[in-house]
Amino acid sequence: MPAVQPCEVPRDSLLRRYKDGAGYADCYVAEVSGAIMQEAFVEAFYTSSLFKVERTLLGYLAAKPASDTDARQLAAGNATHFSAWRVEGQSPSELLLADFTGRTRSWLKAVQVVESAGTHRTRLYFGSAVIPRKTPAAQRPSMGWPFRLLLGFHRLYSRLLLAACTRRLASLS
Repeated sequence: MPAVQPCEVPRDSLLRRYKDGAGYADCYVAEVSGAIMQEAFVEAFYTSSLFKVERTLLGYLAAKPASDTDARQLAAGNATHFSAWRVEGQSPSELLLADFTGRTRSWLKAVQVVESAGTHRTRLYFGSAVIPRKTPAAQRPSMGWPFRLLLGFHRLYSRLLLAACTRRLASLS
């Protein structure tokens, strides 16, 4: 299984505007052998065993269910919503989703790398962004104590999600 590493949010990405803003943004990357297209990456990510747990929870707790078929439609660019998210931006190599509150973003990007021997590798990026909460009482927007409390879990969970996706892609090849 490829190692998942934290990395800088790519400058040319849809997620970058949130890294350069007042909020929080992170990014993780894993390299896998072979040429993995964005559509396959998105489908594998949202149909991985670990993400299915999140999908189930969102189905019950937020009344925002999603299926593997919904994930395939999202991956193919044929959906504007997926569970608790709406598509904010999509290109042949990127997908940016915004949650129903408008405060968090989820981002995926697949980048093909051709090595000197002509072999293909793919860099799979997964990132998130959180926009600070604006309240009338606050002088400036705040991330809030729940964000600070859950940040360590979020970082671990992000790595686990990308690792689960790479395992899913390996099982499909």
